[in-house]
Amino acid sequence: MKNILNALWIKSAKPSGDCEIYYTKEFASGKELVSASLEVTALGVYTVHINGERVGNNILAPGWTSYRNRLQVDTHDVTSMIKNDNKIVLAVAPGWKIQNYKNQQKGDPELGGRETAAIAALTLEYADGEKRIIATGGDWTTEKGNDVYSSFYNGYVYNHAYKDINPSKAVVINHDKKCLIDREGEKVVEQERLKPKEIIITPKGETVLDFGQNMTGYVEFKIKGNKGERAVISHAEVLDAEGNFYTDNLRSAKAQAIFICDGEEHIHKSKHNFFGFRYIRLENWSDEVKKENFTAIVVHSELKRTGYFECSDERINKLFSNVIWGQKSNFLDVPTDCPQRDERLGWTGDAQVFIKTASYNFDVEKFFLKWLGDLRADQTDWGTIPHIIPNAFSPDNDCSAAWADAATICPWQLYLTYANKDILKESLECMKNYLEHIEEFSDNGLWSRSWHFGDWLNLDGSSPEDCSKGTDKTLIATAYYIYSTQILIKSMEMWGEDASEYIAKREKSILAFRKAFMKDGRIIPEKATQTACVLAVHFGISDNIPETAKQLNELVTECGHLKTGFVGTPYLLHALSDNGYAETAYSLLLREEYPSWLFSVKMGATTIWEHWDSMREDGSMWSTSMNSFNHYAYGSVADWMYGDAAGIKIDESKPAFEHIIFAPLTDSRLTYVKASIEARNGAVKSEWKTENGKTTYIFTVPEGSTATVILAGESTEIGAGVTEIIK
Repeated sequence: MKNILNALWIKSAKPSGDCEIYYTKEFASGKELVSASLEVTALGVYTVHINGERVGNNILAPGWTSYRNRLQVDTHDVTSMIKNDNKIVLAVAPGWKIQNYKNQQKGDPELGGRETAAIAALTLEYADGEKRIIATGGDWTTEKGNDVYSSFYNGYVYNHAYKDINPSKAVVINHDKKCLIDREGEKVVEQERLKPKEIIITPKGETVLDFGQNMTGYVEFKIKGNKGERAVISHAEVLDAEGNFYTDNLRSAKAQAIFICDGEEHIHKSKHNFFGFRYIRLENWSDEVKKENFTAIVVHSELKRTGYFECSDERINKLFSNVIWGQKSNFLDVPTDCPQRDERLGWTGDAQVFIKTASYNFDVEKFFLKWLGDLRADQTDWGTIPHIIPNAFSPDNDCSAAWADAATICPWQLYLTYANKDILKESLECMKNYLEHIEEFSDNGLWSRSWHFGDWLNLDGSSPEDCSKGTDKTLIATAYYIYSTQILIKSMEMWGEDASEYIAKREKSILAFRKAFMKDGRIIPEKATQTACVLAVHFGISDNIPETAKQLNELVTECGHLKTGFVGTPYLLHALSDNGYAETAYSLLLREEYPSWLFSVKMGATTIWEHWDSMREDGSMWSTSMNSFNHYAYGSVADWMYGDAAGIKIDESKPAFEHIIFAPLTDSRLTYVKASIEARNGAVKSEWKTENGKTTYIFTVPEGSTATVILAGESTEIGAGVTEIIK
């Protein structure tokens, strides 16, 4: 990124908030060209064509960042596209910039909250050494594009025949360029292409296509129709109890693709929008409906798949597949909570509970480095971490435990998975400022004076609608403060900083936690929940971890199922199996009745649900107000599948699997388990299979790594290559 700093920000002279705008420039190259490079970005989402040819394969570029602080610039080599006479068309649509959230409406007084803008520089280098820059400015032409309406939530209206009869010159605005940065995150690109599995005529007479997989992306379709006809594609995740198309859970989002026909045949797909869906409904569709005329195109960040898991229980294999699809659906430039309703936001709580699983499934280092850059940029001056990143809410929101702790947990996990020591250094000040904020709202070591989500969506409340009730919020907040402080201590010591002050503060909070919430190694009865025990055990807070783990096991076995929400669920199986209760952990994993991970699998889910019972056995819904069928948070169970069922663990002293700990836990209800993770050194694999009363273990260690195998309490050191052990 260099010459774009010489360009000018431009916007349309006409209102641009709900439509696509074309910025056009015609030019002659003039003489023999050596190279041509285009630097471009937008406040909104853009595509670029030069002489009718698409530049790059980015979808929804430049992505979503903390716009006032950071805006990514893409650089494209366009040498082969340049001719003698040229036309560049930069199309900009609202995208993430224009949403119905307060913080998105603030900014430059010359650029309204509901306006888009663009900046670009095309650098031409000639054989004679001359360099010429064609940059955005007042000499560019603007006009409304064929997406005559565009909204991430509502969808779009495309009119192929539309032509703006009154193009105008671009308006130059004095928007800040200090926010411009080179691309840090992965590109968003088209991925798999799925054909419809079935054409359904519902009891209401609706024409519905089922693609067989809940996903994120859009539909490519062939259409002719009648001139002037508005053909409508609506998107949905599920059918209701009667088998009709169901969109109530989308809330205000219309999620429609509308094509205005001109009487000619076209193959069309979205340019600037995405949808979360498995089913589509066709309305005003005069063409014969054929499967071959529709293709669902999966869209997400360009991530390399690194993790695989398989076992003898096909239900668990389906669960793991659902975890993978949940990640693909929600890792679209930012780690969103859901891709379908009027939300699709980068919730910090979801990201931190899932990042370990995420980093095993896919290479997400670059993806999260970009997102953490926005987290640091959006941290307030008083140290709070917004609930969502990039922050689209008001900047004075409360700071919730377990959500804000993404500031410590996410960098630490990136270090463990990828040995990225630098991300800890970059995050140190952010961590410190966050913990100092907590101290201002604490009393004698307990984080007691803040608003918190608590163990969100737990089952301890008096009714399922009590989303945040259950485990004491001061207990949760203090536990997370202790955990985050420990991460800060380890991060500081790694960089040679004196952490004694934080060591003392952590010890003070541990003692305060035990005094307030524990007696004789157990959570006191009036505060005893599964999540309370999980946190005391997994974060090393209890002064008698075996006794607290015993209490947890009792709570689980007494009711026969889990009751945890967003806070307790990621660590529940770990807290059990790490302390001798692997059989109970497996029982929770293998349980099919509600509430359980496999309940949604039994109900036909193809992704992870937001609620343990987003859809009930009778086909009724948990609610219409907050009910996503594609929410990855509970998919965090997959890190237990990798780390305990298959037994692939990271040694903190030698991260990125430089030294591997293999400690698989077998269970008689499974005959085999195998998993692999593509680490920086190569593939790490673990497999066990039981036959005729014997269990065979097979471990693969990549070159440059070593491993310790722990079986039945006995340790064995192994080196690179494949090792087989029979017990």
